[in-house]
Amino acid sequence: MALPLEGVRVLDLTSVMAGPYCTMVLGDMGAEVIKIENFPEGDASRRFDPKINGESYCFAVLNRNKKSVGLNMKDARGKEAFMKIAAQADIITENFRPGVTKKLGIDYDAISKLNPRVIYASMSGFGQTGPYGRKGGFDIVAQGMSGIMMMTGYPGGRPAKVGIAMNDIASGVTALYSILGAYIGKLRNGKGQYLETSLLEAGLAWTHWESGAYFGSGELPEATGTRHRRSTPYQAYKTQDGYVTVGGNNAKLWTAFCTQVCDKPEWLDDTRFNPLSERLKNIDELEREIETVFAKQPTAHWVEKLDAAGVPGGPVYTYDQILADQHIRARKMVVEIDHPRIGRMRSLGIPVKSTGELLEIRKPAPWLGQHTNEVLNEMGYNTADIEKLYSEGVLYDKYRDQPAAQASVPHSSPATAAE
Repeated sequence: MALPLEGVRVLDLTSVMAGPYCTMVLGDMGAEVIKIENFPEGDASRRFDPKINGESYCFAVLNRNKKSVGLNMKDARGKEAFMKIAAQADIITENFRPGVTKKLGIDYDAISKLNPRVIYASMSGFGQTGPYGRKGGFDIVAQGMSGIMMMTGYPGGRPAKVGIAMNDIASGVTALYSILGAYIGKLRNGKGQYLETSLLEAGLAWTHWESGAYFGSGELPEATGTRHRRSTPYQAYKTQDGYVTVGGNNAKLWTAFCTQVCDKPEWLDDTRFNPLSERLKNIDELEREIETVFAKQPTAHWVEKLDAAGVPGGPVYTYDQILADQHIRARKMVVEIDHPRIGRMRSLGIPVKSTGELLEIRKPAPWLGQHTNEVLNEMGYNTADIEKLYSEGVLYDKYRDQPAAQASVPHSSPATAAE
């Protein structure tokens, strides 16, 4: 059996997070992802620390299963090489500021004349049209404008950013499912198409319950800390040594929580806490009552009690704790891979488990320009052509002038050593 996208060629012009996440998953599904990079900087995330043997670990974990071609697109010969690759691409992704690809002559209209079956996906801060279409955008800007920062954090506090680059990832996921949908459509009708999404819209599209409450009653979603806006107990509570989350969000779970976890059956008759509408009105009092009980024992004790009672709950981990958790290891969410410069390195695994071949980490992230020769050879360039383009600054391979032994440097740092 083959991976589902084996034989599909993706031309990746994206950088940093949203686009590279999208193309990483396409690569995990078997696509040949060719990353076109300027030089000597390449993808902007290549500059991020920590670096090992000159290579960014952050770049490496997000760009597995890809090839890298170092190409000077401002040179006519570089653009010509790009267009030859684009003519054979099934999918092209880009996240330049709107208008840049048209200025370079590599926009969808230009490429679809050579390759009418291509699926061309753009990701930007605000989209290709509209009053903000030409604005540059980053995740932090989209989180602020989408209302997400105003509903994150604790009541009365300053606006808070979600702890991860949420709008970036949302944009990458949105582009991903749109590309896959367009590709399925092409299999049926033979037609390519252009699609685009933005950091702002992709993040906003994840706020369905908040939009329902606003459109239905005018409710503005405010910061609630770890609390749920529609149910309680459904939050993190302080214990003797940390925090534990509780999801007692229906009558059965509330009853089990009161009687079996907290040994407080009287809460079931307390008019402050019954029915749910009253619990929500008196959520501060409920929190104080629960935390008075939880303060008597450590988190592990309460997780065991919650599990025994069938009430969903778990510890509030630091990042190192979740990565070391036995369940995460059993689910193979931490994997090891050999990188030609970094050496043995760890990365996040595949979050989907399947009965057939679906996604696979096949190879490490490339160094800048690692596959320039290989890809241009496939496009019909001979050795003399390629050498000339290197010498005249059109092509780039970061370690081209180093002996093979130096281009592959084994390394094992404290961050990657076996535990």
